[in-house]
Amino acid sequence: MNNFSYYNPTKVVFGKNTISKLSSLVPQGAKTLIIYGGGSIKHNGVYDQVINALSGREVLEFSGIEPNPRFETCMKCVEFIRENNIEFLLSVGGGSAIDATKFIAAAYYYESDNTWEILETSGAKIKKAMPFATVLTLPATGSEMNKGSVITKEATKEKRSFSSPLCFPLFSILDPQTTYSLPKSQISNGIVDTYVHVMEQYLTYPVNNQISDRFAESILITLVEEAPKVFKDPNNYDVRANLMWAATLGLNGLIACGVPEDWATHVIGHELTAFHGLDHGVTLAIVLPGVMNIMRDEKADKILQYAERVFGITQGTKEEIIDKAIIATQSFFASLDIPTRLSDVNLNETCIEPIIKRMVDRGWNLGENGTISPEKVRQILIDRL
Repeated sequence: MNNFSYYNPTKVVFGKNTISKLSSLVPQGAKTLIIYGGGSIKHNGVYDQVINALSGREVLEFSGIEPNPRFETCMKCVEFIRENNIEFLLSVGGGSAIDATKFIAAAYYYESDNTWEILETSGAKIKKAMPFATVLTLPATGSEMNKGSVITKEATKEKRSFSSPLCFPLFSILDPQTTYSLPKSQISNGIVDTYVHVMEQYLTYPVNNQISDRFAESILITLVEEAPKVFKDPNNYDVRANLMWAATLGLNGLIACGVPEDWATHVIGHELTAFHGLDHGVTLAIVLPGVMNIMRDEKADKILQYAERVFGITQGTKEEIIDKAIIATQSFFASLDIPTRLSDVNLNETCIEPIIKRMVDRGWNLGENGTISPEKVRQILIDRL
């Protein structure tokens, strides 16, 4: 098992009707800004619950955060905060709204006018951030209980990430009932996102960390078991609760303790989103099977473990079991009506070279061993045509 240091100060308030607890959780007297996306929270009752809980407070709002939150929109929010002397931020929505809020919180105090530098330096130069909290309505990214964020710069078609211990939410409210009205596509994308988050921290190489491995496998198995139920019985609270908690645990740092991490699938997926506007979950479903196939030799031990423990695959040669594990993974994504090949989203080989060029320009070598070179990325994408 690798050495590790684990820190997570976010308070989680989980369960039915917990939005009402905002009245005691949001600092008294703080001028608060609600940050959200396209307005779905005004149709599903969440907005009204938040406003009622903050009754008597000075509350403003900023809407329009995109599904892949844009740097340009975030900076408009920063200016709004300065103009209105905001003291506390409350993100209401899914991972995009929360990621945007994290960037906004850091950008407000950033010492340089070049706030894109936050992304270019992966958050290393952040020295202060505004206090913020979240009300989660779309389980997927785990952003409600971690220090990371992903932001897209529309002007240059870049999608970059950063993290900082100063960007943990103070608290996050998780009421599974808020997810009842989500469209199927968002539920499916969220399940895929959670699944691949876990795989990025699990499908590497063995370090004899049975606890982190078993935690990771339990989340994967839960997703496989609960996913079909959520579409058959959309108002089943327990199913929704299991999916929401799985998403949070998938990226709150716990299963990363003492194990190597990959994240190549996410980096490649981010480029597909940046260049072509694909849903994040879709890019992950496309790329992960390719990473598993092209990197099968380095990842063989963990793929074999994954095959047996998650899907019960034990029969066949080593290569046959790996093939079956890749097919099972791809089939799970397909069962959610998520595309699993570039051709499924009308992309062909012409989409590959711009991604390779960007990787070369940045000097990126990805994966847990740093062995996923630009040429390997080319092979991965060709595999997914």
